[in-house]
Amino acid sequence: MDIVLLLKATIMGVVEGLTEFLPVSSTGHLILAGSLLGFDDDKAKVFDIAIQTGAIFAVILVYWQKIWSTLVALPSQKQAQKFALNVVIGFLPAMVLGLLLYKTIKLYLFNPYVVAAAFIVGAFIILWAEKRQQGGARIATVDDMTWHDALKVGFVQCLGMIPGTSRSGATIIGGMLLGLSRQAATDFSFFLAIPTLVGAGVYSLYKERALLSAADLPLFTVGLVVSFASAWFCVRWLLRYIATHSFVVFAWYRIAFGCVVLLTAVTGWVNWAG
Repeated sequence: MDIVLLLKATIMGVVEGLTEFLPVSSTGHLILAGSLLGFDDDKAKVFDIAIQTGAIFAVILVYWQKIWSTLVALPSQKQAQKFALNVVIGFLPAMVLGLLLYKTIKLYLFNPYVVAAAFIVGAFIILWAEKRQQGGARIATVDDMTWHDALKVGFVQCLGMIPGTSRSGATIIGGMLLGLSRQAATDFSFFLAIPTLVGAGVYSLYKERALLSAADLPLFTVGLVVSFASAWFCVRWLLRYIATHSFVVFAWYRIAFGCVVLLTAVTGWVNWAG
């Protein structure tokens, strides 16, 4: 295996792990990084989606105690059943709409102007959500959520299908606007990511299996391991960060990155339509 290619896989794994669970759009960052590295062919696009699974394993590790206690209590405790059902309900809209709209989104929304607009509009929504959050939240923890709350967050998660929006940003900020505390919205976003991103990774690998061979195993292994490690550090950092900070800094970062998208598109440095 080409050492340079493995180095590119390492860099992409870091980018995926650090941006997947922050409200900044991992897709936008992967497109930019892949273009600058010359790692943006059809196989690389499958790679970008597949390594999300590594980031998900980081979430499973961080939340293992909650996941395990829920699984153990599932047959007998109503609270565990309620939580598991909420995750399933929250996942369903993205699964259904993702299957229905996947081709349409790729055809019409993957252009620099949509990506930049999503970054910048999302930034102002974050600022608005943080201002509203100062008045207090209706739901303190994920255990306080009803199935109605889970369904609403599930539909909000679908906004993350728009390139540049950010799945985690849509669920966290959308959850806050729907009455969840910053902590509850973040936790539920992470739990929703498990079926959503694993499903997307498996579906992508299945759809594009003709592009792959056994020779690609080292490449994908490096990407998965690196995305897992960087996501683990990122998730742990974010959970500590939100205990004493707001998401305002990410709003300003999104505005700056939206401007970068437009600049690289106008100059032709990055093929955002690819």
